[in-house]
Amino acid sequence: MRRYGAALLLLLSGAAVLRISLFSDLYLRYVQAGLRVYLVVSGLALVVLGLLAAVRARTTTTTEPPTETTATTGTYDGEHEGGDDPDHTPNHNPNHNPNHNPNHDHARTPRMAWLLAVPAAALLLFPPPALGSYSAGREAAQRAAQGVGTFPALPAGDPVDLTLGQFTSRAIYDSGRSLKGRTVRMTGFVTRGANGTWYLARLLITCCAADASTYKIQVKGADAPVNDTWVTVTGTWHPKGKLGSEEAWPPVLDATGVKTVKQPANPYERR
Repeated sequence: MRRYGAALLLLLSGAAVLRISLFSDLYLRYVQAGLRVYLVVSGLALVVLGLLAAVRARTTTTTEPPTETTATTGTYDGEHEGGDDPDHTPNHNPNHNPNHNPNHDHARTPRMAWLLAVPAAALLLFPPPALGSYSAGREAAQRAAQGVGTFPALPAGDPVDLTLGQFTSRAIYDSGRSLKGRTVRMTGFVTRGANGTWYLARLLITCCAADASTYKIQVKGADAPVNDTWVTVTGTWHPKGKLGSEEAWPPVLDATGVKTVKQPANPYERR
């Protein structure tokens, strides 16, 4: 069985990658949608390599000759058969290693290598969830001024559907105050703060979950749902702090409605 260890590890890893990228949208928990094709190609490559490794292991097992152990004890001539000649020594193989085990198979997979199967099996059977409130809570509550300016007018009609990134940019940097008097609607997950405050949050990824940053909006006027619950919040902008300053972050929303929703297939915002 250990002969097939490398093949099984490759097949398991390939199957896990294909499961989240080719047969479902779970890959969106970890990377941007544009990287799907690379994941599929990688998964297929791992499966092909695993099959080739399995064929090679099977061929080696079938064609490998039986191991024979030959012990060389030495040759004595007839005159010294009794061992009376002190200068006589038996023939000896200088390359012989008395500690060598002829049955040892160097092609087998080391036992420690099977630990590599644990993350692959976890990804295949129990894919980790998308980043949530814990990651959002690690984000420092600071934003450097990015330059105050005017933004295009919002579409007509209320409520206006915005991403958290769009709302945050307008709330902190829009000198034209385009959010003033408008009702907006946004979707994100719940994360709690100190003193009973809670936030609507969404993570932004540029490439993958490792570079995630947080958009976070304080919600007032509504009770906080359970942490990590996905909700759609409707409300109006509550001005706070000087435009472009750290005091303006996070922006505040006076909620008029909070509705629990299902987590979207892609839980991250795009830059």
